[in-house]
Amino acid sequence: MTYFVTGATGFIGRHLLERLLERQGTIHCLVRKESLAKFKALREELGADEKRLVAVVGDLSKPKLGVAPATQKELAGKVKHFFHLAALYDLVADERSQVVANVEGTRHALELAEAIRAGCFHHVSSIAAAGLYPGVFREDMFDEAEELDHPYFRTKHDSEALVRKHYARPYRVYRPGIVIGDSRTGVIDKIDGPYYFFRLIKKMRETLPPWMPTIGLEGGRINLVPVDWVTAAMDHIAHKTGLDGHTFHLTDPAPRRIGEVLNLFARAGHAPQMTMRLDARMFGFIPGSLRAAIGSLPPVRRVVNVLLRDLGIPASVMKFINYPTRFDCRETERALKGSRIRLPKLDDYAWRLWDYWERHLDPDLFVDHSLGGKVKGRVVVVTGGSSGIGKAAALKIAAAGARLVICARGADELAETKKEIEAAGGTCHTYQVDLADMASCDAFVAQVLADHGAVDILVNNAGRSIRRAISASYDRFHDFERTMQLNYFGALRLIMGFLPGMAERHRGHIINISSIGVLTNSPRFSAYVASKAALDAFSRCAQAEYSDNGVSFTTINMPLVKTPMIAPTKMYESVPTLSPDEAADIVVEAIVERPVRIATRLGTFAQVFYALAPRVYEIVMNTAFRLFPDSQASKGMKGRSEAEQPTSEQIAFAALMRGVHW
Repeated sequence: MTYFVTGATGFIGRHLLERLLERQGTIHCLVRKESLAKFKALREELGADEKRLVAVVGDLSKPKLGVAPATQKELAGKVKHFFHLAALYDLVADERSQVVANVEGTRHALELAEAIRAGCFHHVSSIAAAGLYPGVFREDMFDEAEELDHPYFRTKHDSEALVRKHYARPYRVYRPGIVIGDSRTGVIDKIDGPYYFFRLIKKMRETLPPWMPTIGLEGGRINLVPVDWVTAAMDHIAHKTGLDGHTFHLTDPAPRRIGEVLNLFARAGHAPQMTMRLDARMFGFIPGSLRAAIGSLPPVRRVVNVLLRDLGIPASVMKFINYPTRFDCRETERALKGSRIRLPKLDDYAWRLWDYWERHLDPDLFVDHSLGGKVKGRVVVVTGGSSGIGKAAALKIAAAGARLVICARGADELAETKKEIEAAGGTCHTYQVDLADMASCDAFVAQVLADHGAVDILVNNAGRSIRRAISASYDRFHDFERTMQLNYFGALRLIMGFLPGMAERHRGHIINISSIGVLTNSPRFSAYVASKAALDAFSRCAQAEYSDNGVSFTTINMPLVKTPMIAPTKMYESVPTLSPDEAADIVVEAIVERPVRIATRLGTFAQVFYALAPRVYEIVMNTAFRLFPDSQASKGMKGRSEAEQPTSEQIAFAALMRGVHW
């Protein structure tokens, strides 16, 4: 038996070839000249020789598929089954491409089938040919299709019309549902249909524990069918006699609603499920003109576009949330009766689809998440870069190939850090600066711009901390002034110096090392927390002004880190802290991912707790205030007294509230 197949190297096509190769005969496959190497690889993958799988050079966009007259003559009267699968299965492709591939491609395939007197033309259409028909669309329906304004729907309908109305030889039409991965292996070749929402599910998993209930949308019923079942059904029906002129819906007779489908994949991906689903149809009472007016507002349109872009969901897909069409498939069921071909249940293989996507198709797999990809050859400024978090971050940034600039007050520490970085093969430029002095800040900015031309990333790390109760600070107003001077005004002076150049180039990233104390409102740190909170607030305001200008701001609400800054408080030697290297990893994460904020779950929980129950939170923090007394250092006393030995209650509380300054 002789076959001719278009679209043989496509996703459905290669699965159909597996089925046809189980039968006797030769399979001629339309292949573009530039895809011959791809076809050869497919042939090897399927374990077929060139006598069983024969490449026919041609082009979908040319009359008679561009097949040479000699080849047409050779195939004349021999092809018993002509499978036309080649098409553009893409909701987001442009209209011209879809017309060329779907409509003109089908026209040219029919011309060739007529020229070689093919036995039966098997046209693989789609349920999209029904448009957005409101109700049950039967297999014998065609002209009843509605709302075909979308290019994909219209071109699939028009291409099927060519077969039905203009082809005089025998034909059969197959309308598969949304074809997803192989139920046995999970394999699929591109992101489409429900896969567009996998990234959202993944982000939910990363953000929330799997047991947390969430609210989602419910919509219409989505008809999903695995590619292995589609090709098995197609192969069986194609070889069954007496079915010419019929149409077959290769669909699920009991499709699930979109919310149910997403929950299935959420379970497969160990993400929270939508325990409450709001039916999108409930918004139907809002007049269409009003919805359109709201959606066209610039802020609304921009927010929606940014969210969809970040999640990788095409905007055009959202209009099909309330998909209204159900598909009758009794003709298909009759044709498959007795064949043992059964539609697998999505519940049984959803995990395979998720696993394959996560291992092979997740867009994040193809994003450069390396530090070198973000900083190599770029100017990165790290303040306080000669010790603690700053030094640890500087070592990592320089090792990744950045043109590193560090500044600090101590010349000896700067020289030592520079020597260490250069010994490891990095580049480091040092500047001795007092960031509490505005004139020194201005001179530093001017010198860096003169020496390096521009700054790509600024890490405001330098800072000072004071742990002292307010009652012990009545006569120490200078503590608040000097903390604000360095932590806020010094950092702000650098931002204001480097920001104009970033804005002009439409590229830049400012990272401010803040504190978990801003989220937890830590007692005894009023001066320190207030200075960091001021910088946080400035960053939020600045981000609103520069978000469309290519300049990003990231705030890191850093938990307690074991650095020289906390050394005066001896109690911290007995409580859980991050190492400078661990803190530097958080800075690296900020550079690579460019988030608006990085905070620990405890910090976020504290912020929510305070918002929901401020009085209760006040009691908790006051208890901590009484539990942890002032240090001897804060009282101006050096050395370590017995009173500073941490009690078991203090250690237990600090362990429970890991990373919080007490």
